[in-house]
Amino acid sequence: MTSDPASSNDGDSFGSIARRFLYLAIPMALSNLTVPLTGMVDLGMLGHLGVVEHMAGMGLATVLFDLLYWPFTFLVFGTVAAAADAAGRGNHHGVLLALVRSALLGLAIGAVILLLAVPIRELGFTLLSGEAGVKDAGRAYYNGRIWGAPAVLFNYAFFGWLVAREKTHVVLALDLLTNGTNVVLDYIFIFVLDLAGFGAGLATMMSQYLMTAAALVIIAREKPELSALKDAVFERAALAKLLRLNRDIFMRTFCLVAAYTLFTNTSAAIGTIVLAANAMLIKLLEMAAMCMDGVVLGVETLTAFFVGRGDHASVRRLLRLGFTVALALGLTFIVTFVTFGEPIYALLTSHAEVIATARAHQFGLFAMLLGVAATYVFDGYLLGLHEGRIMRNCVFVSLVVFYLPVAAAAWRLQSNALLWTALVVFMAARMATMALAIRGRATSGTG
Repeated sequence: MTSDPASSNDGDSFGSIARRFLYLAIPMALSNLTVPLTGMVDLGMLGHLGVVEHMAGMGLATVLFDLLYWPFTFLVFGTVAAAADAAGRGNHHGVLLALVRSALLGLAIGAVILLLAVPIRELGFTLLSGEAGVKDAGRAYYNGRIWGAPAVLFNYAFFGWLVAREKTHVVLALDLLTNGTNVVLDYIFIFVLDLAGFGAGLATMMSQYLMTAAALVIIAREKPELSALKDAVFERAALAKLLRLNRDIFMRTFCLVAAYTLFTNTSAAIGTIVLAANAMLIKLLEMAAMCMDGVVLGVETLTAFFVGRGDHASVRRLLRLGFTVALALGLTFIVTFVTFGEPIYALLTSHAEVIATARAHQFGLFAMLLGVAATYVFDGYLLGLHEGRIMRNCVFVSLVVFYLPVAAAAWRLQSNALLWTALVVFMAARMATMALAIRGRATSGTG
């Protein structure tokens, strides 16, 4: 990192940084944990129906929603970076502008998704592999959930705004409310009304709009002077900076989604049992990764804040703390899954062959957990620096050079073990390339 007058001070103490970091990370970890847990409830309820196609179909449809939504998580991370940087400079006007710009962009993208909902469904399920019954079940889930698109993308921007203002306790409260509602609606629609996958999708959609309604109430209670922002919202230089970062985050996330999509599609080509088992393991990975997202957002928010005020000494302390917490979380999940794997699998499905297949390949999950822990800290740091270009380039190289050749071999050999190896190699390559890029950036004096 460069040395300048503003960054040559001693910065905040490690204890002070730790308190702020944990205040951000712990509520976000718990909040994010409710999302995959709710997905696991969906999967578990469908997994206890009479046929496995409902469970496998949701796994297939979830891939399509990942392709739709994950690339737009730049609405979270871009809002955090812009709003936290503005907060570090004491620019309260800029903090509000970050929300308005991202929220308007999210609503516009959501409207386009709704207009293209049917073509997206037909193209998606044509390209995805799976037996006819699995695809039918997946379409039913998609039909229930797709109408929540504008709410999902608006909520992304709102969450980023709350995180940047270090109000993660509000995010946690909202997630508990809406995901709790989702679980109740799941039970009603799946078991009482016998709507199966369509009911699970419908429950998710309704809970997303509940979240949006709560967000609008919170924003209105703060009485923001939105009329004063009318001219500034579309200010060219600020919009260009935000869109550049969002573009890079979009491309980085799209590469991640492509890797997981190919993973699931290859699983489906190998067989329905493998698809269901891998869907279950990926849900567990998603649960752990969403929990570790609290680390990403904590590192990103405080990096942007400290850089905004020119305090690079505090950034270095923050990175050490971030790696310690992330690796501790990764190891905790591994120990939990090793110790309680059998009852967790039994909660998700009653199909013995699915459980046996998941158990045979769970070591791929454990390796992924450690890789996710390290790469997420790098992600948060680079996002806080507005260095989306480095993230984009590293994930692209990891996908094309390392992941695709191994995944192609797994497809040809119909090998689930090799498929998990491809995913682990991909994550290891991301970790190595980002570490080298960051080291090179610091050595060249641009960090």
